[in-house]
Amino acid sequence: MTRIAWMTAGCVASWLALSVIVGREVFVDLGLGMAGPLVAAAASWMMIERTYRRNFSRVTPLMFQLLGAKMVFFAVYVIVCLRGLSLHPVPFAASLAAYFISLHIVEAVWLQRLFASAQTAPAAR
Repeated sequence: MTRIAWMTAGCVASWLALSVIVGREVFVDLGLGMAGPLVAAAASWMMIERTYRRNFSRVTPLMFQLLGAKMVFFAVYVIVCLRGLSLHPVPFAASLAAYFISLHIVEAVWLQRLFASAQTAPAAR
């Protein structure tokens, strides 16, 4: 499985498990709290990986661009979910925060491994 597939499988499994524990009345709230960070993390990881393969020196500037794009995306996403879809704010916000933090930790570990691999094989670049 690819990294994004593992990321998606972990998120969906934890969402389903959490929905069973907490209750079905917040199933959608928890799912949408998970979906935004998952889409953002998967999209950014795909772009980072592609950029790394093509031109390693463009990864850091890309990460700054992704930071700005994520800021706009999450601002719009939260407004749409809370005002447009009238979700329960507490379960949605808790889910969004937990998945946001967790997925960024995963991305940070993957980036560290990606950059470490570049340092251990400088002749390959």
